[in-house]
Amino acid sequence: MDVALGVDLRSFFRINVDGLRGPVVNGVEIQAKDSIYIFVEVTIDPDQPESISPFVIEDQLRLTVNGNTYTAHLEAWGQNANYIPSTAGKGKGALLSCDLGQRFWDDPRPYVIYGILYVDSCTLVLPPGTRIYVHGGIVRNDNAVYNDGLLVFLKEGRLDSRGTIEKPVVIQGDRLEIEYSDVSAQWVGLLFWKESRGNRLVQTTIKNAIFGVRADSLAEVSLDGCRLYSMSAAGIIGRHSAIYAANCLIHSSDSYGLQLTYGGKYDFEYCTVASYQGQNEALLMTDFYCSDILCSQGVRINPLRANFTNCIITGSDADEIGLVRASENSIDFQYSLKNCVVKVDELTEPKNHPDFFDKCQNCIKLAANAKLFQKVPANDYSLDSMSVALGKGLPLSTVFQDIRGKSRKQTPDPGCFEF
Repeated sequence: MDVALGVDLRSFFRINVDGLRGPVVNGVEIQAKDSIYIFVEVTIDPDQPESISPFVIEDQLRLTVNGNTYTAHLEAWGQNANYIPSTAGKGKGALLSCDLGQRFWDDPRPYVIYGILYVDSCTLVLPPGTRIYVHGGIVRNDNAVYNDGLLVFLKEGRLDSRGTIEKPVVIQGDRLEIEYSDVSAQWVGLLFWKESRGNRLVQTTIKNAIFGVRADSLAEVSLDGCRLYSMSAAGIIGRHSAIYAANCLIHSSDSYGLQLTYGGKYDFEYCTVASYQGQNEALLMTDFYCSDILCSQGVRINPLRANFTNCIITGSDADEIGLVRASENSIDFQYSLKNCVVKVDELTEPKNHPDFFDKCQNCIKLAANAKLFQKVPANDYSLDSMSVALGKGLPLSTVFQDIRGKSRKQTPDPGCFEF
């Protein structure tokens, strides 16, 4: 029999196979009708920082017997935290309910989501400074293979995230080592399910997920001063939903920044959407949904109403706005942009949307060499001193400060940062 510990060269675990120490032990003989002991031990110091002692410590023990390989999964807990649903939650779901009341996550210790948490008949309140770390990964069972690490807000469930500039709420993956800081797809995201309404996120950072916020089927979400980045899909996904966002920064998604599909109602004010590493547009808007991947079963259409004011929508491609209309009636596809900075090229050609700048009033078409942000490679999306966006905004009676709390000027700047 051969025994090997680990996929991680820095494994916390140690093994002893019938008196022989690992991490690899080969050629152990087991006589007929006999057995051996395999001891596994781990040393955890929860007082070490999370970058040294992660919240969830995992490894694998591989055993090869007569040519057959078996795997035993090892888990330990490296920090004193609130594990939700529990330390046995991997691949499982749990329901948080409080009879239509409120549940405050106000413990100074962080909250670790280990599995899938469904919130219903309850408002989950996150006070300033709340830290939520989500443990993701691939789960395999008899029925499916899927991604773990997800917060789902059902019809009577809602989120009230009350971050401040000094103490933002942070929701991210549970690997806090520097090398994981900008790694996407570590967990799934925040899913606001059918008709979940009254959801509000203020000064909240969401990172390292597949998507940051997804609002489905008449769900309602508002975001104020939020940062969403390092996603493998999109920062915000809206599908037949209602989303309001002000002073938000969405960047570094591998796909879209904003993916607004199957219609809905959307209002974005003073938002910066930057797609310098994504393979798709910073902003996609459609009025349809395909029930199958090839749209062979027909297309469902829902009216789109989208408004963008004082926003920056840009990236590394020539076109960072995508508009796809399936309805034959233009009234089902209504959008407007006011005083925005946009990166478009072929979008405005006669075969596409030649009337785009009729609907993009007082907008700035960003040239390839135009000055805009401070340092894109460092993800610094504050405005450059020579930025073409300076003073090009429209004063709004609803927003008086930027994402950092700086007062908006009488003639403000587009985007989430006031110069």
